[in-house]
Amino acid sequence: MRFTVLATFTALIAYIWFLLKVARARQQFGVQAPKTTGNADFERIFRVQQNTVEQLVLFLPSLWLFGFYVSDAIAGLLGLGWTASRVLYASEYYADAKKRGPGAALTFLIGIVLLVGGTIGALLKMG
Repeated sequence: MRFTVLATFTALIAYIWFLLKVARARQQFGVQAPKTTGNADFERIFRVQQNTVEQLVLFLPSLWLFGFYVSDAIAGLLGLGWTASRVLYASEYYADAKKRGPGAALTFLIGIVLLVGGTIGALLKMG
């Protein structure tokens, strides 16, 4: 499962990066915790981090299902694609919230492929 592990690692490193950007943005834009609003630039950085945590709930279990029941190598490639899509999403969202669509769509699509593929793989191995 080394490719699945690698994909998990890269996704979590990206998440940590987004988290650190929020901490830095709090200082830069003067948004004191627990506030999450008040500056549009901060809010975009914050939403990238929050949306990524929301997407990790679908992504990580789906990645591991797919890696275990279908293919570790393909799971790894899809997982790296997911992380690249999150980075694309972040760069789009940081620049203009209205342009975040492609990265968001790719992230969701990869998550669904992993979920459906992993579930089908698990069901086929049960029989």
